[in-house]
Formats: sequence, C-alpha cells, structure tokens
Amino acid sequence: MDLKLNQLQKKINYQFQDITLLEHALTHRSFKGKNNERLEFLGDGILNFLIAESLFHKFPNLPEGDLSRLRSDLVKSKTLSDIALKLDLGEYIKLGEGELKSAGWRRPSILADCMEAILAAVFLDSGLDASRSMIKLWFHDLIKNIDPKKIEKDPKSILQELLQAQKIDRPSYEVINISGEAPAQHFEVTCRIDKLDISTQGEGSSRKVAEQIAASSAIKLFKRKAS
Repeated sequence: MDLKLNQLQKKINYQFQDITLLEHALTHRSFKGKNNERLEFLGDGILNFLIAESLFHKFPNLPEGDLSRLRSDLVKSKTLSDIALKLDLGEYIKLGEGELKSAGWRRPSILADCMEAILAAVFLDSGLDASRSMIKLWFHDLIKNIDPKKIEKDPKSILQELLQAQKIDRPSYEVINISGEAPAQHFEVTCRIDKLDISTQGEGSSRKVAEQIAASSAIKLFKRKAS
C-alpha cells in the first residue's frame, strides 16, 4: 500500500506529512473502519470556497448569480469524477466487498466524494494555501477556459435570480425523506418560498437532484402567480 500511496502523491503533486490522512481520505464507507465521509463534508466546503475565490478574481464584473452558476458547474460530481479518472483515483480507493463487486471504483459519486476528501486531507495536513495549490492544479484548464455565456443555468439558480429580482428571500430546501440503502438511496426534498406561499417537492437519487426538481416545479408556480 505504501508504494501505491507514493504513486498517488506523485500524481497529485503533494507529499503528505501525515500519510494516515490520505489513507483516511481514500476509505469509502463500505470498507470497515474509519471512512472518509467527514473529510468529504469538510472538503466540499473548502472546494466551494476556493472555486468561488478563483471565479471572483477571474471575473471582477460578473454578478453574484452568474458566479454561483459557474461555481455549480465546476464543483458538480461529473467534473470532479472526470478529474479523478485522469488521476486513476479508483485504483487507490478502499472499498467493501459489495462495492468491489459492483465496480464502485468507477462510480462517479464515489470518485467525486473521494476527491473532496483528499482536498480536506491536504487542508488538515498543511493548511489552506496547500489546498489552494491543489485546486489550481486540478482546475487550471477548466477555470481558464470557462465561458459564462456557455453555461446553462440550473433550476435552483434561475429560481434564486427570479426571487432576487422581486426582492424576495431565497427559497429554503429541506430533506423530508431518505429511503433505500447507499449507494441506491432515494431522496425527497421540499422547496419553500414562504412569502409567496409556494411549496413544492422533488425526488431523486441524490439531494442535489431532488432539489433541482423541486426548484423547477417552484419556478412554474412562481410564473403562474406572476402572470
């Protein structure tokens, strides 16, 4: 395992002072022992901040809504899993027997979560500047070539902009039910706009998907009330 970890450290261009952090980041919840879910949580926050920081400086005149849209496109699971595939990250992830049988090392959600966990591990090992260097390495070409005019707005972004134009607070999203076992969970989410007495529901294979569906339904109701 030490040889494999050394290979991965070369690929990500970072040498850990505490190698156990990297081992932790590579351990999926299906594997016995301490898993990477808490690191994933931390890494998600760090990723969103650092991408926001990069976009803030790259596009000094872009409004908040467009910056949020660009960030959402960069931090989505597909983008992260694509980067992970280039690093052959699946070769290094510790998976339980069930995930191994179902080729979990290729599953985009597992790869994306692991990328976030590694980012958090780097942060804990060396601080924010080291994490910032990691983001520059992973996202350099994507940020360099991103074009605000070519990124389609997702329903949550569209809804937020519609409400902002009317000086109405952002909608609130709440998970009301989670069924099934990971990785085949099913989420039910509500989207509420209290001032307009709007409440919609969305369902999907992840919280993010369910929120987008609920937001899409809320947009339709919003437009009906406005017409």
